Amino acid sequence: MRLVAILTGLLLLTAPVAHAEDGHDLWLRYRPVEATAGYAPAVIAPVADTPTLKVARAELERGLTGLVGAPSPQTGRVILIGTPASSPAIARLALPLQAAGDEGYLIRTLSVDGKATTVIAANRDVGALYGVYRYLSLIQTRQPVDNLNIASAPKVRLRMLNHWDNLDRSVERGYAGQSIWDWWKLPAYSADPRYVDYARANASIGVNGTVLNNVNAKSVSLTAPWIAKAGALADVFRPYGIKVYLTARFSSPIEIGGLKTADPRDPAVKAFWKAKADEIYKVIPDFGGFLVKANSEGQPGPQDYGATHVDGANTLADAIGSRGVVIWRAFVYSHEQPDDRAKQGYSEFKPFDGQFRDNVVIQVKNGAIDFQPREPFHPLFGAMPKSNLGMEFQITKEYLGFATHLAYLGPMYEETLRADTFAKGKGSTVAKVVEGALDGRKLTAMAGVANIGVDRNWSGSHFDQANWYVFGRLAWDPEASSRDIAADWARMTFSNDKRFVTPVVDMMMSSRETVVDYMTPLGLHHQMGRSHHYGPGPWVSGGERADWTSVYYAKAGANGVGFDRTAKGSNAVAQYAAPVGACFADLNCVDEKDLLWFHHLPWDYRLKSGQTLWDGLVTHYSRGVAGVDAMGETWGDMAPYVDAERHAQVAAFLKIQRSEAQWWRDASVSWFQTFSQRPLPAGENAPPLSLEAYQAMSFPYAPGI
Repeated sequence: MRLVAILTGLLLLTAPVAHAEDGHDLWLRYRPVEATAGYAPAVIAPVADTPTLKVARAELERGLTGLVGAPSPQTGRVILIGTPASSPAIARLALPLQAAGDEGYLIRTLSVDGKATTVIAANRDVGALYGVYRYLSLIQTRQPVDNLNIASAPKVRLRMLNHWDNLDRSVERGYAGQSIWDWWKLPAYSADPRYVDYARANASIGVNGTVLNNVNAKSVSLTAPWIAKAGALADVFRPYGIKVYLTARFSSPIEIGGLKTADPRDPAVKAFWKAKADEIYKVIPDFGGFLVKANSEGQPGPQDYGATHVDGANTLADAIGSRGVVIWRAFVYSHEQPDDRAKQGYSEFKPFDGQFRDNVVIQVKNGAIDFQPREPFHPLFGAMPKSNLGMEFQITKEYLGFATHLAYLGPMYEETLRADTFAKGKGSTVAKVVEGALDGRKLTAMAGVANIGVDRNWSGSHFDQANWYVFGRLAWDPEASSRDIAADWARMTFSNDKRFVTPVVDMMMSSRETVVDYMTPLGLHHQMGRSHHYGPGPWVSGGERADWTSVYYAKAGANGVGFDRTAKGSNAVAQYAAPVGACFADLNCVDEKDLLWFHHLPWDYRLKSGQTLWDGLVTHYSRGVAGVDAMGETWGDMAPYVDAERHAQVAAFLKIQRSEAQWWRDASVSWFQTFSQRPLPAGENAPPLSLEAYQAMSFPYAPGI
């Protein structure tokens, strides 16, 4: 104990002093670098008088002043930012900017007029802004900046946040307080500095679009007073390269248009949408377009009138025209459908491939069920080569413990993006579909359901900021490394000390697998409470039910557990390309992480470890609890590198996560044991947990449900 105390004391002496922070600055903290880092102040050359270049210069001044001190002519270093059109000095350099496109940039160290100059150049102002953020991140992460030659351009055209924010400022599946949109004060007051901070954060990671309101939309959001409110936000975001979008309730022609029908084939309905689009564009000239949820979870849609998704999407697309896009969600399901829910999206959209307008994006969730802790990639990826397909990820952790469970989602996003669809042979990854490279699509999109609220730290948890960050970085480059992104985030958000970065990045990279272990191991899915999606179950004993509770998905019984999606079951495997479907259906090929997603297996089925399925499930549940213990220990050791305020909150949340991981483990093991009738593996124990006992443990209040 004395040796531990001595070592701890030495560590405290050698660790940097951390001052209290509330997390509001996110990864844009711009704290002073160490004197030994070798960075020096610089002079920023004048920029053209455009809104975006003025923002870029202001951000560069802010960042450099915080990191290395005020600009100093004595250093002889100059930073030149702009475009060939805005800067004669950049035009004279004749830089190879063709590959940068509209939003990319070059960062080069050159001699300009005899002075060592860092040139941040782009074809458009917004590219220069993105380049400024990249340059500042190099200093934040202690990368050399003396001899730069960087070229970067986004691989995805629309990189968007989807806010599930309601007009009363509640947030569906939001765990960080109310909506940041203060609708009551808009449009008169749009000077809330939080709006600018929001725009800065998004621009720093390349996000260029935001859908302001919930996909479960209200028609009133498309009326003149609310269009004006959206317009005020658009004015704030425009210099940062961010367009605003609105969700469109399909029944709006009836609810605010005075029509008797919303049938998209009706001429009066077409005229309504055209007039509505024209009205919006008069207020918001760069309006991005509409996002639509139709014929899903009780929302109105074209099928209410015997029309199709194509009819609905194309009517709105024609109204928007070349001015913007229509994003039509492929998340469609109905309790009335007798078939496997995992098949419904493919069944409703695949037959219409090639029939959607060129300005329509079909937005597809990463998996076919609903943002589960783990899902195989959605079968629509690779299956609609003649249509624009966009990815929809969830940043807010609806099924992964809300804001209190630490789960870095980068590995989950990466797992999906790197999955091979085999649509055009080996190497036809989901990332290549999303980028448009596989099928030559130009209109590409990646959307993330936002986790942002009015909490000072934006996301309810300091580590949930990393999920916003990694989403933006992967939307820019879907083939990037989630580990590298985690390291950048940890360095910019907390500390550059290797003694902090290495263990914390390791913890982040394993955290999502830990959650999968204690919630839904070996391919189990949707084992959460049906309404709040927070805790386990509750389950109803006595076999299957057809209303898509956890009982429906687990298919647990005396003969085994798991959902049979092979040809002997729902045959969902047939929706994938032949090599993929065959592998999923083959017990010798399917990855055990997806085992019970595709197979119903007896409790004594032998896993690759040699354990029975029953013993393996229990092992995974217990491993999940142990994983949270390990995260708690790791974070405890990080106290010398993190300010007390942020360290304490993360530590408190890890205690909650530890308690609830045990809750998940005990409830799941107890319930499945009622079917397996097997003893627990040696060294394992679980108190019998009745439905009444489960309800007594149940999370009493889930915000955002």
